Amino acid sequence: MRFANLNSDFRKPENTLVLRWMLGLHDEKRPRAPGTGVPVPFVQNDGKVLQAGASDTLTWIGHASFLIQLGGKNILIDPVLSDRIGWVRRNAPPGLIWSTLPRVDVVLITHNHRDHMDGPTLTRLGKSPLYIVPKGLGQWFLKRGFSRVIELGWWEQEEIGGVVITFVPAEHWSRRGLTDINTSWWGGFVVRKDSFTLYHSGDTGWFEGFEEIGSRFGGIDVAMLPIGAYAPRWFMNRQHIDPAEAVEAMKALRAKHFVAMHWGAFKLSDEPMDEPPAVLKDVWDRASLQQERLRIPAVGQTYMLDLFA
Repeated sequence: MRFANLNSDFRKPENTLVLRWMLGLHDEKRPRAPGTGVPVPFVQNDGKVLQAGASDTLTWIGHASFLIQLGGKNILIDPVLSDRIGWVRRNAPPGLIWSTLPRVDVVLITHNHRDHMDGPTLTRLGKSPLYIVPKGLGQWFLKRGFSRVIELGWWEQEEIGGVVITFVPAEHWSRRGLTDINTSWWGGFVVRKDSFTLYHSGDTGWFEGFEEIGSRFGGIDVAMLPIGAYAPRWFMNRQHIDPAEAVEAMKALRAKHFVAMHWGAFKLSDEPMDEPPAVLKDVWDRASLQQERLRIPAVGQTYMLDLFA
């Protein structure tokens, strides 16, 4: 089975376009920018607050990786703790290391691209957590001995100890090997306890689904949205939003708070590694949005969720 996007015909980047981009045969070509050694805000997180488990928290591990502590559950989203993905070296170390992680109850995977689904990290997390993955991806886990696996399609949900997890659409694609294009789905997650709602978009281009997600859940308290891997736009726009589109997505979601992600860790596109937050701040100021609604966390930074209530 091949999965598709919500309302568009985008399937994957065409090979000819990939070559144009990689060879620089286009008008948006930028000077080469370094992929490592770029300073990124970082805080040393000793994990003591997280391991105590007394508070509901949100911690940015880096890239799209987050730890959510909600309702007594420790939930990892797209955990990548490796120092490289394929040939791409990590620019900034992960904000949590193995000794600082609390016990992990649930792992959420948005899609199977290697910067979101890292085999070595998953192997080390082991078989104890419950893995919630997109439809079509469960077999990858089962073949490797992960027995606690739940597949979800768009809008399907699972309740775990009072925490309701819903898999929601995104505008993207999937591929792990040579022949498995779009044989598993992609999406984001809404994590809800009582009336408090967090949203993680996964990788996504702009699509009308943002408005539907916001409508279905009556608005979002915290939206984790990507701001990096956007250049050049003619190539990236179908699969990755840029900072301006991320702000529009926040509005469409009716989100109270914006938490930036998907920048600073891996050089996946042409913009300089430290450009996305500067662009986001400029877009935010020009939109005259309240500063307290914007969070650009340092790698390793933990927020208490009652700040967002």
